[in-house]
Amino acid sequence: MRQIFPNTKSPFIANGPMHGYAYSRLASAVSSAGGYGFIAGGTDFRTGSPQLEQLQAELNTARSLLGIASPDEKLPIGVGCLLLQPEGLIDNVLPILCAARVTGIWLSFPKNGADQAPIITAVHQLREKESWDVKVFVQVGTVQAAREAIDYGADVLVVQGSDAGGHQWAQGASLIALIPEVKGLLRELGKTGEVRLLAAGGIVDARGMVAAMALGPDVAKEKIVSTTDGISTTIKSRKHDVFNSTDFWPRQYDGRAIIGPSYEDFQSGVTDEEILKRHSDAREKGEDDRTIIWAGTGIGSIKEVATVKQLLDDARSEVRSIVAQVNNAFSETN
Repeated sequence: MRQIFPNTKSPFIANGPMHGYAYSRLASAVSSAGGYGFIAGGTDFRTGSPQLEQLQAELNTARSLLGIASPDEKLPIGVGCLLLQPEGLIDNVLPILCAARVTGIWLSFPKNGADQAPIITAVHQLREKESWDVKVFVQVGTVQAAREAIDYGADVLVVQGSDAGGHQWAQGASLIALIPEVKGLLRELGKTGEVRLLAAGGIVDARGMVAAMALGPDVAKEKIVSTTDGISTTIKSRKHDVFNSTDFWPRQYDGRAIIGPSYEDFQSGVTDEEILKRHSDAREKGEDDRTIIWAGTGIGSIKEVATVKQLLDDARSEVRSIVAQVNNAFSETN
């Protein structure tokens, strides 16, 4: 990955472009610490959408935070776009991203995989026409989705495992099973070395911790730090979105979140209507106990709130230590 993103350190660490968390401050902090920062680009790309103006403002702020004065200089961050409603992305978003000279575009959660094809084609055409050095990240949760993304021209596959926090493929698999299969697919297609892989989901390192904790709401920080045993305290379900009034996701996706009072009510047989009322009443009173907190199964390993730089430095240090131990173990057996 360092070959295509030379400003990053090894191992390559990126934050997910999670809506509500990943904005200019977080993306800039990650990139400044040798990672690769992503900004959440939004969900509504139609002409007149306030999200377009917000995206432009976030890009301007990121450039300022990174101390990049020249508008022609590359911006060492990416932007993630949810493809729930892709209308307007090509005409309204791509020109903004090209003018800002961002170096990555992360596409995720299309209603149909084919929705990505014209977008990726448009990026390829624009980067050739405008000499725009940008790479296309496509988030996948199945081998079939990976095959489609490769066919459409993805530069990086973000392989998301089912242990991930937040939204994901309802019929996905863990990274342990998924990564080897996707690697095998790359070998089969002769794309090894041409298409890169970025693992996401269930890995408790800077990726997950930064997105969930570094700049998030205090209630989320406190709940994440205090929660243990993520296998039993988190659950994959579409009900989280129902109770959160965000039930507009296509049916092939669900989400993993911490089990809270609303989900416990559901398990006890309380109707969705009553739970929605309780959720709304709590929000109006300023109570936080029914807030949906997206989190993965590795949440139990998160014990403190740390700075972005500390998280990335610790993650790299741990990787080097593990690699050294493995190398030593193999040396001793030879």
